[in-house]
Amino acid sequence: MRIRLVVVGPKYQMNVGYVARVSANFGIENIVFVKPRADIHGKKAVMFSKHGHMLLENARVVGSLDEALGGCRLAVGTTGIWRSGKRLNEHEYTLEEAGRLFAGAGYRNSTIGLILGRDDKGLSREELEQCDILLHIPADRKYPVLNISHALAIILYSLSMKGERGYGRVDADKAGGAELKVLRDAFSRSLKGKKVRNRRAVNNIFGKMLRRAELNKSEVHAMITAFK
Repeated sequence: MRIRLVVVGPKYQMNVGYVARVSANFGIENIVFVKPRADIHGKKAVMFSKHGHMLLENARVVGSLDEALGGCRLAVGTTGIWRSGKRLNEHEYTLEEAGRLFAGAGYRNSTIGLILGRDDKGLSREELEQCDILLHIPADRKYPVLNISHALAIILYSLSMKGERGYGRVDADKAGGAELKVLRDAFSRSLKGKKVRNRRAVNNIFGKMLRRAELNKSEVHAMITAFK
């Protein structure tokens, strides 16, 4: 399993640096920032990243969460609030449950997008809806929301205990992000002119199905042809 760390809208250079440092501690090699508000190459960011500064130098900056997740089989969001009554997502996992899921053979050669929300207000409802599963770290009820770098350290440590450290060979025939985007676009165009109650929700669900399906190139091309 390979982990792509996706950091959405970080506000503080210190947190950017700490996230890079923790990522280096656990062997993460791929960080993508979505519309960062802090300068990810700023003096404080580099200072607090320590030996993880190369991750900041090689990080990509993109304009949307969808773009950041291109090519990921699964989008894994994080939330500091456990909504046991009204669930935002039907796939809410504890760290133990997620560890068992990722340890399965089906994810061995896959890229997982691990998403950290903003350091001041987390992920929006719309962004949470784009996630295939949500992870929650139980903390004291009086103050349940962790700093993003602290949450990342706990999550990566939990996964490392299951033998998953972000490494794994990728199947050369596996469909990449560009091919999956063409398929999603073809599916979205096929909905035009049809009576669809919530087109955005339908497109999001189709995208989640694609990330979980682990399709090969020939399967994707066949589906593109069908939708066209």
